[in-house]
Amino acid sequence: MNRSNIGANTNVFQMISDIIMILLVFLLEKVLFGNYLQLTTYLKCMALVIVYGVVFILSNKEARLYNVTFFFYMDRTWKLLTKSWLIASVTTIVLIYLYNPGERVRIFHLYYLLILYVAMCFNMVLTRLIQMFTSNRRAPRSAYVGLFEEYEKFNYFLNKTNVKVENVGYILESGKLEDKKYNVLGNLSDLENIIRDYELDQVFFIVHANDVLLQRQDYIDLCLEMGITVKVVMDVNDRKQMQRANSFVSSVGTYPLITYHTIALNAYEQFMKRIMDIIISFLGIIITSPIMLISAVAIKLDSPGEVLFKQLRVGQNGRTFYMYKFRSMCKDAEKQLDELRGQNQMQGAMFKIADDPRITKVGKFIRRTSIDELPQFFNVLKGEMSIVGTRPPTVDEVAQYKRSQWRRISIKPGITGMWQISGRNQITDFDKVVELDLEYIDNWTLFSDLVIIFKTMSVLFKRKGAY
Repeated sequence: MNRSNIGANTNVFQMISDIIMILLVFLLEKVLFGNYLQLTTYLKCMALVIVYGVVFILSNKEARLYNVTFFFYMDRTWKLLTKSWLIASVTTIVLIYLYNPGERVRIFHLYYLLILYVAMCFNMVLTRLIQMFTSNRRAPRSAYVGLFEEYEKFNYFLNKTNVKVENVGYILESGKLEDKKYNVLGNLSDLENIIRDYELDQVFFIVHANDVLLQRQDYIDLCLEMGITVKVVMDVNDRKQMQRANSFVSSVGTYPLITYHTIALNAYEQFMKRIMDIIISFLGIIITSPIMLISAVAIKLDSPGEVLFKQLRVGQNGRTFYMYKFRSMCKDAEKQLDELRGQNQMQGAMFKIADDPRITKVGKFIRRTSIDELPQFFNVLKGEMSIVGTRPPTVDEVAQYKRSQWRRISIKPGITGMWQISGRNQITDFDKVVELDLEYIDNWTLFSDLVIIFKTMSVLFKRKGAY
């Protein structure tokens, strides 16, 4: 595994819920003890809790309890959980014996361990139920290619894990599927259109023992070219063909599972990116609310029409959503678009002209200062966009995309990105825009997002490339 897929199989929700439970039990016992312990004693108790937490989490991770492909059998999970609890408990008890922090600390910690064990057993069942009922929420939209019987067996194993998958349908290798109830999306030869029409995030290639992986290579390459994650489920022993960049091997039951991908699947960094999006968008709404209020009044007084402009845009892997902006054009701007296409200054599937006659007086100012983009903080808060990402295209633009250009929408669109800090409207070649977006996707890190955010602030003050 490389940096872009570290933690891709980690059940972050389970790990965080365990950490929270460790802290909650400590706080609960602190309330129960009341004023029984002094501050210095509490600090010693907290130190033991921290040591316990580290050992417990590491032990669970070693036992693969935090792996999304882990089979949830109640008795098996309980045994592994008990083992981790015992290891962490013995570690802290040994520390108490060696350093003798006092009788009150020993009593406190003993009660803590007993209460925590009950709480962890409860948490094990609760988190499993939560993940079962929310398994389809924002789960990757997936299709399956291979023998139908192999799919049924694989899906049986998959349902015993915490892997999030939204089953969209089954793709035939050839012919017609008879006497099967599962949704048929089409034939493998029409894979590109299936990906577009069904807004797929990933494709499972189920390879039977008699199949040759190289026979699927063209279709795997097609998916990767479009930014679609590929998971190859193999019933073979030869793993020499699995050595490929941006890929990792895991397993579901007795099936080895190879994942090829072009987007980052690092679960820790993805989680931190979403937290960063929520915090920045929430603070952005609060801080800029006076500016948004003044802008709304100015727009209303300047020209007839709604204050907010709501336009259908294309998000991750073809999903559509309504993007919010302050209206900067006249009321019937969309109707005038066809008349102005001949003046387009962009080369490719994108429309931009410097002196757009549809822009109002207030619109010119809020565009130059990027105030018109502020309502997109609400799109970020809703999870439709990110603070940093690729420029969200229109439906008409995406309809003109070549296969290789589809990959630029394999991640969430952003308020800002490489295009905005590299010249913005001064870049007139759409292929250059795609090149910048793919550079961002291929080299994404949390640090790169921070760099882009700070560079965006510099560009805003200079008003570079905005019109």
